[in-house]
Amino acid sequence: MVTLDTVWPADSIEFCPHESASEIFVCGTYRLEQPLADSDAKVHTAPDDSKVGLDPTTRKQSQVRRGKCLVLQVTGDRGVSQIQEISLPAVLDQKWCHTSQTASPVLGIADSEGNVTLHEWHKEERQLKAFQSVSCAPSDVLCLSLDWSTRRYPTNNYGSLVVSLSNGSLCVLNPDSSGNLAIVNQWHAHDYEPWIAAWNYWDTSIVYSGGDDLAIKGWDVRQNFSQPIFTNKRHFICFSYPRRFNAGVTTIQSHPHIEYLIAVGSYDNSVCTFDTRKPLVPLVQGDVGGGAWRVKWHPSPSRKEDLLVASMHDGFKVAKAHHGEGVTWEIVKRFDDHKSLAYGADWSFAPPGIDGETLIASCSFYDHTLHLWSG
Repeated sequence: MVTLDTVWPADSIEFCPHESASEIFVCGTYRLEQPLADSDAKVHTAPDDSKVGLDPTTRKQSQVRRGKCLVLQVTGDRGVSQIQEISLPAVLDQKWCHTSQTASPVLGIADSEGNVTLHEWHKEERQLKAFQSVSCAPSDVLCLSLDWSTRRYPTNNYGSLVVSLSNGSLCVLNPDSSGNLAIVNQWHAHDYEPWIAAWNYWDTSIVYSGGDDLAIKGWDVRQNFSQPIFTNKRHFICFSYPRRFNAGVTTIQSHPHIEYLIAVGSYDNSVCTFDTRKPLVPLVQGDVGGGAWRVKWHPSPSRKEDLLVASMHDGFKVAKAHHGEGVTWEIVKRFDDHKSLAYGADWSFAPPGIDGETLIASCSFYDHTLHLWSG
């Protein structure tokens, strides 16, 4: 196991999916400062650690959110070295665009001042270089999450990007005639913060969103946005009695290898899987012990049942969600070495090690720690 001090609180981890850069990954950090005087500042620590400093409702005029994108490399012995540091407003989310092998890797970063910045990986120079910044909202609005549409069908271009904003809106960005991303749609989606927006990787006309209004919503980007195609504010446990989500919906990911399947996590300590053709009733619900901030399906089709979960108050877990004859849920591995809120986690896209396990990176907030482990 490898440990790295990220210096500032860490909240997101993303491995590069490109075959030529599978040893590269990024860690996003988020530091909330309150000026004491013209030349002094201190880090703000929120007393309510259920949403920590990520909660946009805690924003005050005097507070400044700063962040960094740490560019890291896995070394030959499964160690880690930092090769670059990019200063930004606080980083809320990051995603690599899944492009064809002939295109360069591109990273999108969502920040706390309403921007999405795009960075291209330059293999020879071993660094990311920014080439576009898109203002999705005024600077007092946070970009909370983003997702690319090309996970299932990589292309030479960037595909579409969906972004969720702390003012309750979602926006969709598409490449324009010059190849730059531009906002093509923006609409009010939730009455409270939409913590997550995600594409259906099999049908990229469909977007899912979830937020602090305790709802999952589906949207068809070919239609107007006066109403969603579905809203789930009620699901069933064990298919026996109805129950609302007890807390905000925080994470959604479409399965890259099983059509019609999504995983959804909530602050209420649960992860559900849904068949998107019946999005009101979960296939299975699993208790993950703490609010689920991120869920990530395993990138290999040979391990399509495996789901990585960042469980905020209860560490990181690998769950096995079986959807064949009989639906089952089982926690098959735990990682509890983090001493603070478990936020960022991702699977490596590199081949498994000699032990057959996949490299995993995870990071936690207040103890600003990154770990490499395997599962």
